[in-house]
Amino acid sequence: MEGKIHAHYNHNDSCRLSRWTARESFQYMYARPWNKVSDFYLDLVCGGGYSSLCSLFNPENNKSKVALEYCHGDEESNLVDVPSEKRKGRLERITFKIVLSYHGSSFDGWQKQPGLNTVQGLVEKSLGIFVDERKVQQLKERSLPVEGCVVVTGRTDKGVTALQQVCSFYTWRKDVKSSDLKDAINAAAPGKLRVLFISEVSRVFHPNFSAKWRRYFYIFPLADSLQIQVNANPMDNSSSKNEDDGLLQQQAEHIEDRDGSTFNKGDNCIDNVDMRMKPSSFSVDKVNQLLCQLEGRSLSYRTFARDTKTSRSSGPPTECFMFHARAAEAKLPCIDKDSTEEIKVMCVELVANRFLRKMVRVLVATAIREAAAGADADALLNLMNATCRRATAPPAPPDGLCLVDVGYGDFNCQNSLIL
Repeated sequence: MEGKIHAHYNHNDSCRLSRWTARESFQYMYARPWNKVSDFYLDLVCGGGYSSLCSLFNPENNKSKVALEYCHGDEESNLVDVPSEKRKGRLERITFKIVLSYHGSSFDGWQKQPGLNTVQGLVEKSLGIFVDERKVQQLKERSLPVEGCVVVTGRTDKGVTALQQVCSFYTWRKDVKSSDLKDAINAAAPGKLRVLFISEVSRVFHPNFSAKWRRYFYIFPLADSLQIQVNANPMDNSSSKNEDDGLLQQQAEHIEDRDGSTFNKGDNCIDNVDMRMKPSSFSVDKVNQLLCQLEGRSLSYRTFARDTKTSRSSGPPTECFMFHARAAEAKLPCIDKDSTEEIKVMCVELVANRFLRKMVRVLVATAIREAAAGADADALLNLMNATCRRATAPPAPPDGLCLVDVGYGDFNCQNSLIL
């Protein structure tokens, strides 16, 4: 471990000396009060929901009702279905669309895994009492637990919150009602997992393949003690820089990122460039400028993905169409009733037809890195053609990420949170 040599991507643009390395970017991302963001998301899951996100930007003109109706209206009506009187065999089953809200930090991700507290595991266990007799018999013959089977729009990582995650469950039992499903799931993890909406839908409905867009939201804390004034010279504020370095050093003792690159304590100077010569803050407007370049384009985001094959000749396609990509500054309300202090944050809203694994977190971290380095407006577009994923920054912490909603109709930009 001590003697391991780490290869760094060789950027050849004018900002290469001021750009953070992977280790420096990782430290900058994680040295933040993420517990405040986690508490805010928990409050949303418990009751505030989408309306509280809207109030971050325009409290007087709350669009929550319009957005919720848009997400959960009759968008599946265009799916072709077989009349009930003609249903036979597999078509006799009843399919339910379930919209869930859950707190990411309270679970070990969505996907069911042995010995872990996952959302899928709790939901399927709760739905076991609604499984038809034939399937119950099959599960018992295989010595498997009697649980339901749900299909989800997209699996979220550990720490990622979802306000309107969509999944489906089917059964051949005719006596099952939506209210029964809702009560069973809500009892699984009160205060951390909540059902927002359940309806019977067409048998051909698929939460993932039927979806036309997904909306993700990322909250990045801009704590005053961790940065200097925007557009100021980092060399003119040594006290703020020293405080920043002290907080970053707490995260640097032994860090291993998601790509397997390990950073060792004491590695304060990489590629002979002193960290003190690099910026310690960034402009939110610059991040917004970088992200706006992605709107309305179908691009390959393979360099912004993780845990997937980089080759486009194998595996799933890497092209994604970005409907909306914006960043804005806001103030996060304090959840603690004994305090009225608000925290300044940067909010990033991304809407696309699909997202690759960890794509949002890498995109946010890379946009922050490029904004701090003062890169050109097309920096993210240029990184699409990079030959190695080390060209992009390590994924930002999952604590700031939230799956807001999923749409099954055409996306309307007027329903965006950040305009």
